[in-house]
Amino acid sequence: MNVHLHWFLPTGGDGRTLVDRHAYTDGGIKRDRITPVSGVRAPDIEYLAQIAKAAEQLGFEAVLTPTGTWCEDAWLTTVALAQHTERLKFLVAFRPGVISPVLAAQMAATYQRITRGRLLLNVVTGGDSTEQRRFGDHVDHDRRYARTAEFLSVVRGAWSGQPYDFDGEHYQVEGGLTALPPDPLPEIFFGGSSAAAGPVAAAHADVYLTWGEPPAAVKEKIDWIRSLAEEQGRTVRFGIRLHTISRDSSREAWATADRLLGDLDPETIAAAQQALGKSESVGQQRMLALHGGSRDKLEIAPNLWAGVGLVRGGAGTALVGSHAEVADRIEEYHALGVEHFVLSGYPHLEEAYWFGEGVTPELSRRGLLPTVPASPLLGVNGAESRTATAPGGAPLLLAGGR
Repeated sequence: MNVHLHWFLPTGGDGRTLVDRHAYTDGGIKRDRITPVSGVRAPDIEYLAQIAKAAEQLGFEAVLTPTGTWCEDAWLTTVALAQHTERLKFLVAFRPGVISPVLAAQMAATYQRITRGRLLLNVVTGGDSTEQRRFGDHVDHDRRYARTAEFLSVVRGAWSGQPYDFDGEHYQVEGGLTALPPDPLPEIFFGGSSAAAGPVAAAHADVYLTWGEPPAAVKEKIDWIRSLAEEQGRTVRFGIRLHTISRDSSREAWATADRLLGDLDPETIAAAQQALGKSESVGQQRMLALHGGSRDKLEIAPNLWAGVGLVRGGAGTALVGSHAEVADRIEEYHALGVEHFVLSGYPHLEEAYWFGEGVTPELSRRGLLPTVPASPLLGVNGAESRTATAPGGAPLLLAGGR
């Protein structure tokens, strides 16, 4: 089982700090209490294209896009970025409660044809009623998961190529049909830590995606979902969502983490924790419990840092260390059954290179990746027929980071 590496598209904005996008006092309606910061990058198509091209060149298989009020629409943004890339896939996050399942099936089919099969789907049921109500959705937490199960049944039915009828609590469909089904069918990524989420993942997910908890907790989740899937005669694969801070030395990596932490004043952390604490998401509550809102003891497992979650909702942990140490942790999760690693870092452009030039070759040497992406300069001769070099005549580091 090889490792599949994916990166992240910051369609809500990017920067050199954790503060500028996620520390909201009221869930994001007002932003006047956010600490002013420098180096904020707008999520315009030119910058996102830089990240997408870098991810493709560095060998990432796909990029995840978020969904919600404070980011660009994932469908429109990624289909535009597909025109700037050739092989990169797009893991498009969307909420099933705010779109017709037959329309979603049709959109996915069209997307596959436009991009020549580069769509993956990340189904986000939603764990925040305030956010859901902005989109006109007033269904409670557990019923949202029941609705997601019906939604995915209809989507797969509409992809069958034959008229599909469905009579459920949330959807009644007569003759649902996608005239030209997608080819290939997009893989469905799905996450959820609540009791209501487990059966949905077992019945419908191709890949169950969890946020980055310590290995023992991740193993418990894997065992739980795997058992539920086996009861239904299905096999589910597993993925994990993490940030990364990978450097040539452990000391450099932790210095970067300390700098990110130093940007956070107590008021910003308190405001973010208050807003995040209102979430109904069991996964979000598990993220908050990893640090308890405190700056102390943020390394909750070897090389696993919970500092991101002090102000960021959703994925709140990062792998921090030397390239070899980060590879060690990926190998540890992989041994538990994790196949897909959906990664990110601040800023996303630079961190993609740190990981792609440092950790990816290490994973390849360990036999976890099929190939290392070839450098554009590999095999090109420099002056006096020497191998192409970086500025100053130093050998270009193809496998050792920056």
